[in-house]
Amino acid sequence: MTQPSHFDYIIIGNGLAGFQLALKLASDSYFNNKQIALIDPSEKNTNDKTWSFWETEPSQWSHITHKSWNKTSIITSKKTIDLDLKPYRYKTIRAIDFYNDAKAQLHQQDNIHCIIERVTSVTENHHAIVTTEKKSYTASHVFDSRVPTEFSSESKDSISIIQHFKGIVIKTENETFDEDKVTMMDYRLKDGEQTTFTYVLPFSKTEALVEFTYFTEDVVDESIYDMYLKTYIKDYLKIENYTIIETEIGQIPMTNYNFSKFNTNKITKIGTGGGWVKGSTGYSFKHTEKKVAKIIGNLKANNVPSSNLFKTKYRFYDKVFLKVLKDENHKGEWVFKQFYDKNSVQTMFRFLDEDSSLSEEFSIMMSLFSWSFIKAFFKTL
Repeated sequence: MTQPSHFDYIIIGNGLAGFQLALKLASDSYFNNKQIALIDPSEKNTNDKTWSFWETEPSQWSHITHKSWNKTSIITSKKTIDLDLKPYRYKTIRAIDFYNDAKAQLHQQDNIHCIIERVTSVTENHHAIVTTEKKSYTASHVFDSRVPTEFSSESKDSISIIQHFKGIVIKTENETFDEDKVTMMDYRLKDGEQTTFTYVLPFSKTEALVEFTYFTEDVVDESIYDMYLKTYIKDYLKIENYTIIETEIGQIPMTNYNFSKFNTNKITKIGTGGGWVKGSTGYSFKHTEKKVAKIIGNLKANNVPSSNLFKTKYRFYDKVFLKVLKDENHKGEWVFKQFYDKNSVQTMFRFLDEDSSLSEEFSIMMSLFSWSFIKAFFKTL
């Protein structure tokens, strides 16, 4: 079948947001007569990242979940906080499993076209015009997951830090890990007075992802991550012999930057490029799911696709939190200790999922009551 050059919808970027949006469009009979294109320069055939999130059962992602846990720990320099997550489970999905599953589902749809090309520009007149290195396509609406080029310079005018990390999946000779419990944050090993922590996802008794993470304004050389990973594995996990079987390295913007200003009547920014990453944590998987569902509802109601994607009060909470981390970066350990020591993990998950009640939000704010947050509150008004 000849590939059309005009589509009802074009999705730029086959990442988390692009594929989730395409899968939702494909599963809804309302869009069966719509021609949809996904454009990305990559075949998406490598395991380039890991997504972790919490949710209750049942789940549409169960069939590709690599591992799930119902217990976790937050370890600070003063105490270990062990948490029972029920009714939630903390889950992880390998990117390659997500990509393969998405491609398999989408290839069954005659109205969905996957185009392996690099987009060079998006403009609009009567239609949105997507130009690649090979040709041009038009669409009634474009969903663009690329981060705007303006962000790199204009982010300095917003409250922005970077979650940056390196993780390695290691395999040990002997049974080492508690495969039923995640170490969500271990603050005992630090890079100076910055917010840094180690994250451990045990896939079995002999295999785990160990990741050293920063919440800071500046990134570091890869050798710095390597040094802290080696130290943590040797001194804290007490492992001498292991094999590295996978590596991932990444940067996630944590920001209150206004990505929404790039939305137009014919172009909607999505994913990281649309500000869908939770500003205070860097989590994106479940937030993407919710925003995709909102876009689908808007399309079916003939509303602007980006209408009501964000809840104002949670954006303000994130802004205050980011202001504290930006101005007093050493406070990160204290903040997260207060989060999980003074509130139930179920309350925290509802809050971070933006589903909390006013009483829960008040309780969380009181647990963080300090001069740092008072200052940040008034600075962000």
